[in-house]
Amino acid sequence: MIRGYVPLLLVVAGIWGASYLFIKVAVDEIEPTAMMELRLILAALVLVPVVVVRLGRTRAVAELRATGGGAWILGTANMAIPFTLIAWGEKYIDSGVAAIANASVPIFVAALAIKFRPSERVRGIRLAGVLLGFVGVGVLAGLHPEGGWLAVAGTLAVVVASLSYAVSNLYTQHRFPTTSPLVITASSCMAAAVVLLPFALVQLPAEMPSLKALGSVAALGIAGTAIALLFFYRMLNHYGASRASLVTYLLPPFALVYGVVFLDERVALNAALGLVLILAGVALGSGVLRLARRREPAPAAPRP
Repeated sequence: MIRGYVPLLLVVAGIWGASYLFIKVAVDEIEPTAMMELRLILAALVLVPVVVVRLGRTRAVAELRATGGGAWILGTANMAIPFTLIAWGEKYIDSGVAAIANASVPIFVAALAIKFRPSERVRGIRLAGVLLGFVGVGVLAGLHPEGGWLAVAGTLAVVVASLSYAVSNLYTQHRFPTTSPLVITASSCMAAAVVLLPFALVQLPAEMPSLKALGSVAALGIAGTAIALLFFYRMLNHYGASRASLVTYLLPPFALVYGVVFLDERVALNAALGLVLILAGVALGSGVLRLARRREPAPAAPRP
């Protein structure tokens, strides 16, 4: 097992950053809902046995059932919807651009907290960070992006996915304040698979996808969802939410490097500027730059 904060942080960021690459490779042959259905099934096949081993069969079944309707809401908002939107978006935009757009999750968390969690309302410099992050999203989408308006739609689809992640983050804090994150993830993963199933059946590929596409989906489900989450929760338990959530800042750089090296993607000026503005907004809006003075928990990292 990996030990130490920095190695764990880099491993999780490396795996999650690669998720955008795997989606980009697979979406050429497998439609978004079918791809994510397979991803969720594979992840559940890994996560559920881990829950059983850690808790014992009787307790595992009881805790998974106890999540109830909350697991269905969370599975839809935190997996089924954003997973599909990101995959659809990557039909029209580069993987690196998708990663940058998805980095806006903490911005939406801070913005939604103004209305739904008054105790966590942002003011002053944190509010300025939220606004700066939204400016970054606008710059990223661009007025005349490469790929035309389909590229704008693809970018906005990933931004909506970020909003869905933000909603699910706030819902999790409200609905599951004491439930094990591993139990929440396993149950919501199964629920999301059921939600996506009818849509996936409609979008099944007409012919068998290549080994490269299937391997990418397997990497998404086993490494990008199950294994990365196990590492993330280890980091969360040992080093706290504030330090664990800093993985958010590393996902776009990793994804950009993967895209340039493996997919020959080019980093456009608006993407680079959008990245700087969004990450600066996240740093200010989430309070990370003030961690030395106030130990405020930062939002959970997005899972592409």
